[in-house]
Amino acid sequence: MATSDPLADMFTRIRNAAAARHDDVRIPASNVKRAVAEVLKQEGFVKNVVVSDEGARTILKVDLTYGDDRKALLTGIRRVSRPGLRVYVNQREIPRVFGGLGVAIMSTSQGVMSGREAWRRKIGGEVLCYVW
Repeated sequence: MATSDPLADMFTRIRNAAAARHDDVRIPASNVKRAVAEVLKQEGFVKNVVVSDEGARTILKVDLTYGDDRKALLTGIRRVSRPGLRVYVNQREIPRVFGGLGVAIMSTSQGVMSGREAWRRKIGGEVLCYVW
């Protein structure tokens, strides 16, 4: 199934898997999806990210992280910049998600990174999503 917004499809799959308390979720892979998953791993929202070839397709397997009460650490993920309305910010305008408790994931000229990392490097870019 072809979708017009593959990143939104990835976020929906992760959100649904966390709500259903699945251990992992399998997503068709791309370079941007892989980079976003790595940022989620660095921020502690997912345990592990594995890229594997299944026949002619490359699959991204994302292992979700749960707390002691079997509640997902990733409680929400929202697409910000979308194909119909791109959202770009400079270094001074990088958003803080839930007062710093969440993470803004950005695509910059130096790659995909968290909003905090982009702020440290003093670069702006496209805000892909908010995660909390």
